[in-house]
Amino acid sequence: MEPDWLDLTQRAAFASHRLVGWIYWDPDAIKAYGDLGIPNGLGYYVTSRAAPLLPAGHQAVTAAFFSIHPAFIRLAVELAAQHTEWRAIYNARNEAVGAGLRRYAPDVCDELANMGPALWAAADALPESGRVLFAVHREAPRVDDPVVSAWLAVNCLREWRGDTHFAVLLAHGIDRVQAGILHDAHLNYGGWIAQSRGADEAQLTNAFAELERRGLARDGVVSPAGLALRDEIESRTNEICVAQWQAVGLEVTERFLKVIEPVGPRLLARIDETAGPNWMPAARERRPVT
Repeated sequence: MEPDWLDLTQRAAFASHRLVGWIYWDPDAIKAYGDLGIPNGLGYYVTSRAAPLLPAGHQAVTAAFFSIHPAFIRLAVELAAQHTEWRAIYNARNEAVGAGLRRYAPDVCDELANMGPALWAAADALPESGRVLFAVHREAPRVDDPVVSAWLAVNCLREWRGDTHFAVLLAHGIDRVQAGILHDAHLNYGGWIAQSRGADEAQLTNAFAELERRGLARDGVVSPAGLALRDEIESRTNEICVAQWQAVGLEVTERFLKVIEPVGPRLLARIDETAGPNWMPAARERRPVT
């Protein structure tokens, strides 16, 4: 029987979000970032995730992140530049990854480390065209710690998917604020995601007006057509990203799922404990309609 690569891809992407995402709200990582001189660790999510891209400036980071308000990205990038440089940010984040995985998911560390070479081989084989955040992470210094190295390979694959997803959104004419609105409706979040990324009332009003003009919303609520489009965008992203996990190979992909899927809820709970139950929506199941 042929493997169901679409299912494997969707599952592997979800597991990757959970394996990676917790670090962006980890108190120890934020403290290490603050120790570099940044007051209160402000902007850690932006600068630690985009660290290798920081030398290109806040405009490049804004373009790569797509859905976060440009003013916040500029604040984070310029504040970091006043106190430190990207390699220090990158190293502090990576050290926190290693410590955190060994503390919160020690049972997966050996297996994850063993998969590192195959995960890196897949990342190295993927095309970088149009995928800036993926490309800068792939070219960033690789580390000796095999657990962190494997995590960095997964992060590269995750950013390849992220760059792809943004391209699909753009191909469907969906802008930064509209993307948050549609994602929110897709997950039944209740109107939180776009605001969490910095959209103000005027921007939300304009975004809904454009969605309504296209028949994707009505009276300030995403319509069935809007939900169908969001499902289509997710499906198209999965279809393109099959190439990632085929590059990893069936045996390693299935082993990755066997090892990482069970620990996903534990790592997601770290975000709940440190930041609350809304952050990292890509790592969360759809909420039931009430």
